[in-house]
Amino acid sequence: MTTFKVVTQSTSPYTDQKPGTSGLRKKVTVFQQPNYLHNFVQATFNALSIEKVKGSTIVISGDGRYFSKDAIQIIIKLSAANGVRRVWIGQDGLLSTPAVSAVIRNRVGSDGEKAFGAFILTASHNPGGPHEDFGIKYNSENGGPALEGLTNKMYDLTKTIKEYLIAEDLPNVDISSIGTTSFRGPEGAFEVEVFDATEDYVNLLKTIFDFEAIKNLLARPDFSFCYDALHGVAGVYAKKIFIDELSADESSLLNCVPKEDFGGGHPDPNLTYAKELVARMGLSKAAPVSEPPEFGAAADGDADRNMILGKRFFVTPSDSVAIIAANAIGSIPYFNSGLKGVARSMPTSAALDVVAKNLNLKFFEVPTGWKFFGNLMDAGLCSVCGEESFGTGSDHIREKDGIWAVLAWLSILAHRNKNVSADSKLVTVEDVVRQHWATYGRHFYTRYDYENVDADAAKELMAHLVKLQSSLPEVSKLIKQVRPDVADVEKADEFEYKDPVDGSISSHQGIRYLFQDGSRLVFRLSGTGSEGATIRLYIEQYQSDSTKIGTEAQDALAPLVKVALSLSKMQEFTGRSSPTVIT
Repeated sequence: MTTFKVVTQSTSPYTDQKPGTSGLRKKVTVFQQPNYLHNFVQATFNALSIEKVKGSTIVISGDGRYFSKDAIQIIIKLSAANGVRRVWIGQDGLLSTPAVSAVIRNRVGSDGEKAFGAFILTASHNPGGPHEDFGIKYNSENGGPALEGLTNKMYDLTKTIKEYLIAEDLPNVDISSIGTTSFRGPEGAFEVEVFDATEDYVNLLKTIFDFEAIKNLLARPDFSFCYDALHGVAGVYAKKIFIDELSADESSLLNCVPKEDFGGGHPDPNLTYAKELVARMGLSKAAPVSEPPEFGAAADGDADRNMILGKRFFVTPSDSVAIIAANAIGSIPYFNSGLKGVARSMPTSAALDVVAKNLNLKFFEVPTGWKFFGNLMDAGLCSVCGEESFGTGSDHIREKDGIWAVLAWLSILAHRNKNVSADSKLVTVEDVVRQHWATYGRHFYTRYDYENVDADAAKELMAHLVKLQSSLPEVSKLIKQVRPDVADVEKADEFEYKDPVDGSISSHQGIRYLFQDGSRLVFRLSGTGSEGATIRLYIEQYQSDSTKIGTEAQDALAPLVKVALSLSKMQEFTGRSSPTVIT
């Protein structure tokens, strides 16, 4: 058995290691600075109690982006030196973020041990490559992202760190082959186990969904299917689930080979970046197709986000979570006993609110960040939740789950078509959405992203919007000068959330302008970028008149878009005449 020594290395702190909503994200070149990764990982161990770390089991894996393999070996050495007993790693260092949550919550080792947490190596939907993005986040024993109390403590420690512990002479571990490698250090045995990345997660999904019903749907001659992993980690799971378990044809999978640079693409499942899928589904004006598939979906780099498409039809993420909640009972066996409650992030449209009111469900509006949903789920208050940023999930784990959302939609379609014969008209994605609008009304909704904006300019824009809120009559007067047909502002604030579970308060979570007719404008600085600032503008118009719900979204939202850009002085502050991405 190979032995190793623990060495204490001197280091100097970095001042830019504050985790955002989903961990620490920077350019690869930043993480390659001397001791940059070492400092952050050691600060995390220091922030945790010794009782949790010593003799424990942790998970280290991620989406396979560039620098992941190097990072895994570094974190293994740091873990061994800090007294961790076992490290679990998905084969090739790959585990989707939802799979990590499932592993923490459900996997039991050979000695009956469970993981107390995980280091997830991902920058989610951000590009990968030598000059692109890398990220690391810590997930706690409930399988969800570390809460702000812990991440704040981690950040404070990164600013004062002077040394880290490392097993420098520990040889690199082969993470390409399933098996256990054993070592011995000053405190005893240390093991690294490489396991099948799909096993725990797929087994969990099979307890949630009726795979046979979905399989029957995919076998229908009038149903066609397409899934695009954007060369992210979802490809590993897509092959196992859709091909091996559900017998879909391999031609239905796009870009399902994980790559360190995501094939040179941007692994963000939206209409801008999932170009190949968008074209195949008949939604690209530049590349028309004669007969698109009936159902399409895409994932981001770490497979926690999703995009749902029908034939020539886009489902907004806000509508998606509302429709899943409205159809969960009866379509998804996991929910047959009912829903405990539902929740959405503040910028997400109010489509879920209407469903909750009609079905008499508990409803929660939380800040952006999955950790807030996790608290509600741990308290038994929430079953289904979602964010407008293509994140949807349930209380089966404590992360958003892209493949879960796809299977939820396939389950709804399977249920709606259960008694529809092959020679009758298929109930399609568009049918499901339009029936939902007819029942609950339609929330016209769009998001404008202004990426890599000068950080100071972004702060000035937000400060301007807050200052405007001091006089709502003046705001309404300004609005009427731009578009007289837009309603007056009824309320404006900076969103603040008091957690009903632990009483914690999260302030400055986004700037809201709420109109008398139910329309909303929301401005928010995103915490998921690696440089500069991303300003996100959310625009929403509710329509309950059944004769108007078929209006083109861009037409319905045009007045509010004009008001939002004028009110915020977007071009004046940022120099941008148009957003980077429109969703």
